Amino acid sequence: MSDDQWTITRFQVKPEEIVLNRTKLLPPYKVIVHNDDYNEMNYVIFALVHAVNTLTVPEAERIMLTAHLNGQAIVIVCPREVAEYYQERLLSYQLTATIEPE
Repeated sequence: MSDDQWTITRFQVKPEEIVLNRTKLLPPYKVIVHNDDYNEMNYVIFALVHAVNTLTVPEAERIMLTAHLNGQAIVIVCPREVAEYYQERLLSYQLTATIEPE
């Protein structure tokens, strides 16, 4: 093995280690949307898709129905600062949203 190959192999980090280190540095938080009696279902779907731009309409519909039937639903799991951002976005659409550690 050449010196260059040995150096590259020596400093490679396994994907599992990256995930573990990232989780330690940025612990995951759940963004939770709560059911309410004020907003129509279509509006909640619209708000979810626009507040969390990674959601598709079918995903937003599933989240809305889960919240409607169970009282709450997890929208997304992400680092705390990002979770706070999504919570604020959901609140700006007049939805009730909270965050909590996963």
